[in-house]
Amino acid sequence: MGREPRPRRETVMELNEVMRTTFAARRFTGEPLSDGVLHEILEHARFAPSGGNRQGNRVIVVRDPDTRTALAKLAQPAAKRYAAQKAAGENPWNSIMPSALPASVFEQTPPPPLRTHPFRTADVVLVFVVDLKVVASTDQYLDRVGVISGASIYPFVWNVLLGARQAGFGGTITTIAVAREPEVQALLGIPEEYAVAALVPLGRPVEQLTKLRRRRVEEIATRERFDGEPFDVED
Repeated sequence: MGREPRPRRETVMELNEVMRTTFAARRFTGEPLSDGVLHEILEHARFAPSGGNRQGNRVIVVRDPDTRTALAKLAQPAAKRYAAQKAAGENPWNSIMPSALPASVFEQTPPPPLRTHPFRTADVVLVFVVDLKVVASTDQYLDRVGVISGASIYPFVWNVLLGARQAGFGGTITTIAVAREPEVQALLGIPEEYAVAALVPLGRPVEQLTKLRRRRVEEIATRERFDGEPFDVED
């Protein structure tokens, strides 16, 4: 059987509106996201940049309910730690400020439903991985957690979410299950040289937010130095 025909788009959101209204959707109506719409989203998202244009990005489209339930279960231990640290006023999973809580507290904390249920309730879960053999990890010798390799996968992930928003669907970048990466790799047949970067549940959101709260430009941008003057413009 051939692939579904791509649906005709009646309206197209303006780019700035898409960027300003793409929110973290975790509750879904249950309306199907067809292969045709998803293929169109990926068709456009694939033009995201990657280091050296090596295109080590891959995405696994997971619809099987049993597999999605398994992913939800793999997310539970890290979700429990996240909730326990947040309740204690800590920054969850922070590499600079380690937790002062004992492991027993993590184990006794229930996993927050919004951290695991979307794997089950979304119409599809996209698992994004990146081939570590082709990324240029220029921060590999620094004494901190590496982040540079993400530049070869997260633009692709975000393009997918922007495309989903324009199509009337939504989701969110989740990384909780990555704490159990070897088990995720085994579940999905992912080679060990591929890092799991994000799991994105996608579906039709119960509500479509149109106003998001973010810091002003002057609060996040400075001139010339980190401690420079706020970047603003005269009226």
